[in-house]
Amino acid sequence: MPRCILSPLDLSVEELNGLMDTAMDIMKNPEKYSKTCEGKVLATLFYEPSTRTRLSFEAAMLRLGGRTMGFHSADSSSATKGETVADTIRVMSKFADICAMRHPKEGAALVAAEKSDIPVINAGDGGHQHPTQTLTDLMTIKALKGHFDNLTVGMCGDLKFGRTVHSLIKALVRYDNVKFIFISPKELMLPSYIRDDLLIQNNIAFREVTKLEEVLPSLDVLYMTRVQRERFFNEEDYVRLKDFYILDKKKMDLAGKEMLVLHPLPRVNEIATEIDDDPRAVYFEQVRYGMYIRMALILKLLEIKVK
Repeated sequence: MPRCILSPLDLSVEELNGLMDTAMDIMKNPEKYSKTCEGKVLATLFYEPSTRTRLSFEAAMLRLGGRTMGFHSADSSSATKGETVADTIRVMSKFADICAMRHPKEGAALVAAEKSDIPVINAGDGGHQHPTQTLTDLMTIKALKGHFDNLTVGMCGDLKFGRTVHSLIKALVRYDNVKFIFISPKELMLPSYIRDDLLIQNNIAFREVTKLEEVLPSLDVLYMTRVQRERFFNEEDYVRLKDFYILDKKKMDLAGKEMLVLHPLPRVNEIATEIDDDPRAVYFEQVRYGMYIRMALILKLLEIKVK
């Protein structure tokens, strides 16, 4: 059975560090890697709309010398005819060498992995997991901070439905003395299975607050998230909460000079454009790091070693 990546925890800390080392080497020596995937095909099966993640995978494969194929929404696939995920991946396994899949239903990537003859990378399944966004986040922090140990990480916004937040927490708790500050309205607080079963059970230091301003001075990393309209059951709740946090210049003046601002994108109103040129705002650089870490992951899953 091919190796699949459904969760960040499918990779050991040693493997994560190795991927980041490979990604850094790709950034420094792109020519060395430019033909490593010649003759290989990546299938992108995106049942849910995406811009950055899908194009990042495609750019990663193209820069490795491979090719891509796939669909960008369920409407443009045989899912409209009732084809199951299991049957779709069986078919794609005959065409492609590796697959990246996004699906609105939690567990869909697991179904695909169980039926696939090729490696499957979970590119997001509902509110569940988004491992390559986590790799992107880790890569950004490692490249710009140099380490994970002893950092204080603030996570702000939609902590209830935010799969990127949940995945990043699970990855960061494996490093030494990482402290968390969770900033959200009470309606969007961290779910109990993360708070109780992961953080409290493992004695991880964390605080939960409502006001962003009061914790900004103590943060090494601020991870902003949007309030996701697609995760709400009624429009009234979404409208009431969507602008609860807006990071602007006035708030940034409270933060340390070395604090990094990350965001999985797309942003809506939660980060004012006036701080885009602040050197601490690294969310667009984050996109670039995401492409390189996906290149490293593709090479690993295809078992392609570059000397």
